[in-house]
Amino acid sequence: LKAYMQENQLLDDYANLYPLFSNGRGDMLTRMGITAIVKKYAAMAREINPSLIPTKISPHSLRHSKAMMLQQNGVNLVCIRDFLGHQSVTTTEIYARIDNKQKREAIEKTSLSPAPKKLPSWQKNKGLLQWLENLGK
Repeated sequence: LKAYMQENQLLDDYANLYPLFSNGRGDMLTRMGITAIVKKYAAMAREINPSLIPTKISPHSLRHSKAMMLQQNGVNLVCIRDFLGHQSVTTTEIYARIDNKQKREAIEKTSLSPAPKKLPSWQKNKGLLQWLENLGK
């Protein structure tokens, strides 16, 4: 970032008069401009590996993914709030939803009996599968 700022004379005294990142006309990037850039490079990445990037992507989805990743790695909600620049933790809570693994871990922490290490697979239960097939007939 510092090299970019030096190259674009953004470390000079008057630099605060100009946007840090600008569009082709030298104006400040807009939300639409940033969205276009994200979509452009996501499409390029999908050409190399179609499963790498979801089909629906936006700067907001990147922000949400980062909040989820921080939360899943045990980062405190207040730290995530500050990282995202929210004023209220309530706003951050919208981003930080727990996934199924975290739900299971929370249940295990409060459960009186330990959860089995390996969950039984309903797909191996031929009687159950046959019953389910007949249910739809």
